[in-house]
Amino acid sequence: MKSIDDLKLIVLDNCKEFGEKVDKHLQKIRKNKNSYIVPVDLIRFNNGEGKACIKNSIRGKDVYIISDIGNYSCTYKMFDFTNHYSPDDHYQDIKRIILSTMGHAKSINIVMPLMYEARQHRRKSRESLDCAQALQELERLGIKGIITFDVHDPNIQNAIPNLPCDNFFTTNDTLREFLENETINKDELLVVSPDMGAMERARYLAEILKVDVGMFYKRRDLSKIIDGKNPVVAHEYLGKNVKDKDIIIVDDMIASGGSLLEVVRELKHKKARKIYCFATYALFTAGYEIFDNAYNKGLIDKIYTSNLSYIPDIIKEKPWIHIVDCSLYLASIIDTLNNDESITDLMKYTSARYNFYESEKK
Repeated sequence: MKSIDDLKLIVLDNCKEFGEKVDKHLQKIRKNKNSYIVPVDLIRFNNGEGKACIKNSIRGKDVYIISDIGNYSCTYKMFDFTNHYSPDDHYQDIKRIILSTMGHAKSINIVMPLMYEARQHRRKSRESLDCAQALQELERLGIKGIITFDVHDPNIQNAIPNLPCDNFFTTNDTLREFLENETINKDELLVVSPDMGAMERARYLAEILKVDVGMFYKRRDLSKIIDGKNPVVAHEYLGKNVKDKDIIIVDDMIASGGSLLEVVRELKHKKARKIYCFATYALFTAGYEIFDNAYNKGLIDKIYTSNLSYIPDIIKEKPWIHIVDCSLYLASIIDTLNNDESITDLMKYTSARYNFYESEKK
């Protein structure tokens, strides 16, 4: 096992609170009272250009850079106006941090829970292939590996076949809190995938719960493009009868939420009882009002999501959302990888992993 001081964290401002939780867990796991976080300055000039500066030595250390590219609450001054960070801005800051640590750190690892440009993961005709390009760029910069969560399409890892890209899922942690907080009869429970792309996630959860699984097929109008994609014409359900069943809808993210709520309405039309949603990332790109309305009408009971990406405080207070803290999970992953140990148990549902979490909470 390596020295407890071989590890250093660089936590960008876009995930400061989450990164500090990870640091506290690492201190507890490693029985070390000192913080692993290295302070940095990310400086912006008035014209929008920037630079990064590492304020403490990281020489000979395994460095883990943690960044939330989805945090749109971060701002910087540009000319005479305030500019909100985009994923592009956050990604550029990751590269600045890498450049400032190169030649000093023993290894550089990127922790990017919400993968940059993950929804542009494959090319159709004359399109940019942004996610693959970004991953290859990080590889050329000399990083050792990437840690991400519930990437939109795990096959994107094939863009960097010589670089470890470990894709973890929050299903286990979400399920544990769901079972602790909800009264569920498994004989009356059904897991539903909102589309074909989420079927693997839904099947995985259904196998853990030992319940049946259903799926919606999105029929799209291929003659139109709205907001960069073909609009959904109808949701066709395939699977077991949902009448008088409690439903868990599983997906990687909620963007605007319109498509999800169409699925919810279809399920309610088919006489489903309670409806819950598991989504690793709740982005709410079109606001939260439609979920207020859906909750008030009794369409949806609860959304379970993670704190791996930014959620505004006003949404955290909503009665229809439950946020699962994944900081202990990430700390366990970093500790395991830093010690060159197997991550197999951290990638699947095991009783040993559950017991470990319970002991760490005490």
